[in-house]
Amino acid sequence: MVCPQAVTVIAKSPMAKMVRMVLSSSLLNRDMWPPNEGQKPPHGIGTPRDQVRRARSTQGTLDRRHGPAKLRTMSTIADPTPQALAELRRIAGETTVREGDDMAAYLTEPRDLYRGQAQFVLRPENTEQVADIVRHCAAHRIGIIPYGGGTGLVGGQLTADGPAPVILSLEKMNRIRAVIPEEGALVAEAGVILQDIQQSADEAGRLFPLSLAAQGSCRIGGNLATNAGGVQVLRYGNARDLCLGIEAVLPNGEVLQGLKTLRKDNTGYDLRHLLIGAEGTLGVITAAALKLYPKPGTMVTAMLAVPSPAVAVRLLRHLQDQLGDNITAFELIKDQGMRFLEKVLPDLVDPLAGNPPWRVLTEIAGPAGSDLEARAEAAMGQAFEDALAVDGVLATSEGQRANMWNIREHLPEGNRRTGSISSHDISLPIGRVAEFIDLAEPRVHAVDPSFRINCFGHMGDGNLHYNVFPPEGRRHRDYDNVRAGVKEKIHDLVHDLGGSVSAEHGIGRLKTGDLVKYGDPAKVAAMRAIKQALDPHGIMNPGAVLA
Repeated sequence: MVCPQAVTVIAKSPMAKMVRMVLSSSLLNRDMWPPNEGQKPPHGIGTPRDQVRRARSTQGTLDRRHGPAKLRTMSTIADPTPQALAELRRIAGETTVREGDDMAAYLTEPRDLYRGQAQFVLRPENTEQVADIVRHCAAHRIGIIPYGGGTGLVGGQLTADGPAPVILSLEKMNRIRAVIPEEGALVAEAGVILQDIQQSADEAGRLFPLSLAAQGSCRIGGNLATNAGGVQVLRYGNARDLCLGIEAVLPNGEVLQGLKTLRKDNTGYDLRHLLIGAEGTLGVITAAALKLYPKPGTMVTAMLAVPSPAVAVRLLRHLQDQLGDNITAFELIKDQGMRFLEKVLPDLVDPLAGNPPWRVLTEIAGPAGSDLEARAEAAMGQAFEDALAVDGVLATSEGQRANMWNIREHLPEGNRRTGSISSHDISLPIGRVAEFIDLAEPRVHAVDPSFRINCFGHMGDGNLHYNVFPPEGRRHRDYDNVRAGVKEKIHDLVHDLGGSVSAEHGIGRLKTGDLVKYGDPAKVAAMRAIKQALDPHGIMNPGAVLA
C-alpha cells in the first residue's frame, strides 16, 4: 500500500385454518431445544438466562472432512418424488430452470467455505410464477431456499443436509416498478441489485441510503430478508427502516399485497416487519416500496487517527453534539486491516502516515448552501485541541473521498484473501465497545498469542466485525481445531456485555445454535410458534434461523 405465555395466530384465508399455539414450558422440549446428550432441557420460559446461554447446541456445525465444508442442519422436508419435480418444472417453465453445472454458482458462498445442494434452480419472472411454485412445493413438501445475490455470510442461502430443496432465485424479477420523487418512494422487485436502486434514486434527485460493500451484487430482496445494515445505519437505520411496504408470497402460495407507500398505517399487525429479517423462513419477498431521502448537497468526509477505541467513542459524541444527525457514518478501523490491504491490494493509497493503531472514517452530510462544512471543520479542530484525534485528512475532492471509502469497503476483501480462523459479526452498547475490545484480545491470545486480530466496523451503531487470523505464513485451516473455542470466547464476552452475536449478517444456518444458546427463551419459543403457524410444513428455507 502506498502510504411469553400465550399467542394465538389466525390465518385468514380460504386455504388456512385457525392455528392456536400456547407457549409454555412444554414447547421447550427435545424437538425445540437441542442440548447435549444427557443434559436435561430447560424447565420453561423462566429458565435462568445463564443456564440457557450455557446449554450447548449441535445445530449449525460444520463438516470439513471432504474439501469445502458442508452445513449440517435438521429438516422435516420429505424427498420429492420424480413426478412432483417434473410437475414443478412444468409449472415454472423450462426456461426458468438451471441444473447440473449451470447451478454450481448457487451452491457456494463468498468465502468459499461451504457447499450446498439443490434439486435445481428456478428463476421466475413475476410474482404469479413465484406463487405457483410455492403452492406446488407446499402441496408436495418440497423445500424452498429463496435466493438473492448469494452474498450472505452465515449460510442462509445454502442448503442443509437432508432432502435437497429447490433454489428460488429472484434474479429475473429485476424491474423497478415506480419511482415517485414527490412521495420519497421507489418500488422495486426483489431481484433488483442494490446499486441499481441507488442509481435510480440518484437520477430522480433522491437518495436511497442503504450502502454496503456488496452493493454491486446483492439484491434488495436479500437485503430486506436479512435486515441488512451497512455504513449509514447511524443516520438512516437498517433495511427495515427504509422499507414502506412489501409484496410477498406466503408459504401456502398466497400473495401478501402490501406495496403501500404510506408513512402511517395502523391497521393491525405490521406483517412487513415480520417478514423483514426472517431470512426467507416465513415467505418470499417479491417486491418492496422503499423510502427515499433528499440528496445531500454538502458532504464532508474525513479520516482521523485516534488514540484508542475509547477515545473514538468520545469523538463520536463530540461530533454528534456539534453536528447532530448530519453525521451519516462513523467507521472504526484497526491497523491490522490496513496491513492486510497493503499485501493484497497494494494500489490503495493510505491518506494517513504511519498506519496509526486506530482510525475512524466519518462522513457528514447536509443540504446545499448550509454552513455545514465550516461547522464540521470547526468541530474537528476542537477535537484535535481536546486530544480526541491526533492526525487527520479532510477530503477536498470526490477522488479523495472515494479513496477513503475504497479503503473501508475493501477491508472485507483483505480479510477474505488472508483467511480468518473465526469471524464475528457482533454488536454492543456503544458505551461498551471499547471495553469489549480491551477484554477480547487477551482472551483470543490465551488460545494462541500469535493470532492476529482485525477489528473494524460501524462504531456509530455499535456493530463490530471482530475477526481472528492465523500468524503470518500459516493457513486458517491449520486451526480448525480451535475455531469453535475462539468463537465461544468472543460470543460469551459479547453476551456478558449485553450485546448480540449477530448484528447485521443474520442467523442463517451457521448461528442457529447461537440463537438458542444466547437468545431469550421466550423470544425463541414465540419465533417457533410463528414459524409453525405460517409455515406448518417447514418448506421455507428449511434449517435456517430455527433448526
